[in-house]
Amino acid sequence: MTNIDARLIAILTEAQRHGVIGKASLESHVGQARYFFSVVSDLAGPSARVLDLGSGGGIPGLVIAATWPELHVALLDGRSNRAESLSTAVDTLAFGDRVEVIAQRAEEAGREIRHRHAFDLVVARGFGPPAVTAECAAPFLKIGGLLVVSDPPGCGKSDRWPEEGCRQFGLPVERVQVEPWAFTVLRQFELCADTYPRRTGLPQKRPLFT
Repeated sequence: MTNIDARLIAILTEAQRHGVIGKASLESHVGQARYFFSVVSDLAGPSARVLDLGSGGGIPGLVIAATWPELHVALLDGRSNRAESLSTAVDTLAFGDRVEVIAQRAEEAGREIRHRHAFDLVVARGFGPPAVTAECAAPFLKIGGLLVVSDPPGCGKSDRWPEEGCRQFGLPVERVQVEPWAFTVLRQFELCADTYPRRTGLPQKRPLFT
């Protein structure tokens, strides 16, 4: 885990101890987290704005912020205890105002003017099924912005992200890859319609595609 601050390793280790991060090795978690951003070679600008959707224990958001200090990173989590832990981590790592914690549900934050269409990149790891992730992510993205989602191991199939379903959020699939990790990359080709996201909880209860 070259160039990863010992303080960050301690934070991730504690999150894993509490079950907020999965049981795989931290080296694997960190490697995948770095890949979220490195997979996006055409992201515009060195000071891009990145949103970690459902940040949880800080994977991948904290790792991205630590690895690319020129980025502005927002860590979104609607669970108050996890948002508090993320805020403590941001203070411990002395990220300053380039990293913020958004302690809100995605459906709420995605309707706020300061967050809507404000990000170049949204990353999501285990946030939810494709329909839920697409509906909650699209409102945050600028035109041309990217959504990078980790798929289940060994998946990497485009039929998880049906074209017609994704396009209703202005967010068609750009590419799918399997190795070294399964990822789907979607690009915001037009601004997400004002009708999305729907009210809190509805994307999960009534997904718009399966």
